[in-house]
Amino acid sequence: MTLDAGNGSPRSFLFVLGSSRADGNSETLARAAAAHLPADVPQRWVDLNRLDLPDFQDGRHDTGDHGPSAAEELLWQATREATDIVIVSPLYWYSFSAQTKRYLDYWSGWLNAPGSDFKEHMAGRTLWGVTVMADSDHAVADGLITGLSHSAAYMRMRFGGVLTGTGSRPGRIHADETAMNRARTFFRGETPLARFPYEEEADAVA
Repeated sequence: MTLDAGNGSPRSFLFVLGSSRADGNSETLARAAAAHLPADVPQRWVDLNRLDLPDFQDGRHDTGDHGPSAAEELLWQATREATDIVIVSPLYWYSFSAQTKRYLDYWSGWLNAPGSDFKEHMAGRTLWGVTVMADSDHAVADGLITGLSHSAAYMRMRFGGVLTGTGSRPGRIHADETAMNRARTFFRGETPLARFPYEEEADAVA
């Protein structure tokens, strides 16, 4: 993979940390992968657990003008500025953490804001995921992976896949040699345009 945005712009990575504890296994695995990015590729790390971000409120039919909070404004700017967004979330109940889901819910608000170009702006950028779970069978993370893939497909983004690992107690991810080895080359993987299953089936029939 060449680390350019495909349109002449340099790559820049936003790592969105969604764990309820600092220095968790998912963050450790993400940092292991990020360590193998070229030194000239900017990285920005945002810990959702440290932001005073209220629950998302659907304001599509609200006539009031409340304006974004400082936390929302930070996330909005960081998301738009990155060419690559990496969702870093432990597997909670076979899906995202609450913090991660709240962040993605805010995408709905950004999509529906008057005059928004959020979907057009994000098209062609790349969505990635990193998750660590207690289970050794990573098939249990299929729900999280599908959620990210479908989100990327809706946004017409590229999807780099999800780096998975096993670990429960803090630091246990280091014992998952397969995950740590895969982390070294994770961001060099292919990033095809995300597609919904029905789009792929239609192409196969055509």
